[in-house]
Amino acid sequence: MNIQHVLTTTVKKATSSIFNVDLPSVEFQPTRKDFEGDVTVVIFPMLRFVKGNPVEIGTKIGEYLQENVDEVAKFNVVKGFLNVVINNDFYLNFFNAIQDEENYGYVKTPSAGATMVEYSSPNTNKPLHLGHIRNNLLGYSVAEILKASGKKVYKTQIINDRGIHICKSMLAWQKFGDGETPESSGLKGDHLVGKYYVAFDKAYKEQISEKIANGVEKEKAEKEAPILLEAQEMLRKWESGDEEVVALWKKMNGWVYAGFDVTYKNLGVDFDTLYYESNTYLLGRDVVQDGLERGVFFKKEDGSVWIDLTDEGLDEKIVLRSDGTAVYMTQDIGTAIQRVTDFPDINGMVYTVGNEQDYHFKVLFLILKKLGYDWAKQLYHLSYGMVDLPSGKMKSREGTVVDADDLIENMEATAANISEELGKLDGYSKEEKQRLYRTIGLGALKYYILKVDPKKRILFNPEESVDFQGNTGPFIQYTYARIQSILRKADGVGLSLVDTSLALHEKEKELLKQLQLFPETIQLAAENYSPALIANYTYDLVKEFNSFYQQVSILGETDKHKKMFRVQLSRKVGEVIESAFKLLGIDVPERM
Repeated sequence: MNIQHVLTTTVKKATSSIFNVDLPSVEFQPTRKDFEGDVTVVIFPMLRFVKGNPVEIGTKIGEYLQENVDEVAKFNVVKGFLNVVINNDFYLNFFNAIQDEENYGYVKTPSAGATMVEYSSPNTNKPLHLGHIRNNLLGYSVAEILKASGKKVYKTQIINDRGIHICKSMLAWQKFGDGETPESSGLKGDHLVGKYYVAFDKAYKEQISEKIANGVEKEKAEKEAPILLEAQEMLRKWESGDEEVVALWKKMNGWVYAGFDVTYKNLGVDFDTLYYESNTYLLGRDVVQDGLERGVFFKKEDGSVWIDLTDEGLDEKIVLRSDGTAVYMTQDIGTAIQRVTDFPDINGMVYTVGNEQDYHFKVLFLILKKLGYDWAKQLYHLSYGMVDLPSGKMKSREGTVVDADDLIENMEATAANISEELGKLDGYSKEEKQRLYRTIGLGALKYYILKVDPKKRILFNPEESVDFQGNTGPFIQYTYARIQSILRKADGVGLSLVDTSLALHEKEKELLKQLQLFPETIQLAAENYSPALIANYTYDLVKEFNSFYQQVSILGETDKHKKMFRVQLSRKVGEVIESAFKLLGIDVPERM
């Protein structure tokens, strides 16, 4: 039972009974530390409906609550704020109800319908990079939060496995590779293919420079560089099904997929189903033809097909070229429809894509609505900002972007250095240390990225992220490990109902209040597609626990009932930390 729900109902009854006014809503906020109270009813928004002095209004509502709600012990009014004190037994009854509940806060029975969450969606001509890391972490976490909130979820990606950029890597490997393979080179497959994408670019630039030196204009030189013309011819052969080109394409893409799988495993993300652009790039053209007949689209004199969105504040958008070939928008329309065909219970989709595509998704969603698809009302673009690094922190193999595998290795190394400096690993075997470094390093990386609102740009500092103090993953992991240490020392204290007449320390009550917020935080994070709400809730919970730990004796308590309750309370806090971090894709260590 949520006390705010009880108070909302009763405050509305109070205003109806006392002032003959039906309040549309009731606003709450946590009670300020310098006033007595557990929850505060804000009176000021009521003044639009209830005329009078806010202190008098608050006092009358407070008296009504005290008379009609058993859980309300007393109240006080400070200016326009009604501070309500809740009885201890309410919180102890709440604790008894949840203490043996597995995955407390999660909705156990999924609602009807499903949501598909798309993330990652890389090109198969280079390894995953830092931008993909934020994309993967956001998409995976949002999918897990949606599941915890009671939704059925399909996790997917569309792999961009065709096009001129893929042919560039293929052609360069043919020309310069001398049969090199991941096995012969010792490189991960995605890094090997990325190496030849860079090799193509180098050769292309050299040919341009040579043509310019021979008097050819720059723009013409760029279009007529022999290696580019060869890549374009290779793409034409791929599109016509040339056996040799298709075989090479399959081989090199296979290397890339094997490399991606390693990165995904190390990052701790997964997918339920995959879509490939080589299978979807022809989708959507039939839909355009149908929309043309229904007047959703219109044809220009050159035969190209467009949609006019100027009435919605956008512009005209092409959906089919004059030669009948599709544009990306056409593919995205067709792919969305195909997904609902493949999974008929889908009633919404989330696209995890950087904010440079904001306009594209506004147009896509609007087109799908105009085509009459009901599920188009439930489409969401999980738009996110870029991730920057302090200059000189890390270099990629190509020297231009930060490689995902390099970053993961760097985070482990940073965690190892800081852990060794703190000297907390006496008695650990080499294997245990390595596992712990990975847990801390990845936890630091994920938490640092996910604690920030998705729309904001991030400056990622590896050393700062692995700090064992402050709003960081390792700080929260360390608190979890501390709780596990308490539980090991308290061996024998099992689960049992707490006596609801037990006197509560102020810090125990604050911790129970924080635990009570977890289910609604999950729902709020799901509604806003924001892992940051889960991350920062967990930090607040950990801060409350550490304050409790410092001011209240747990294992040294002589009263066995108090000791038992405090151990049980610590256990539940640990479980909620673990559950919350699971939604962020972060592991917690038993020892640290």
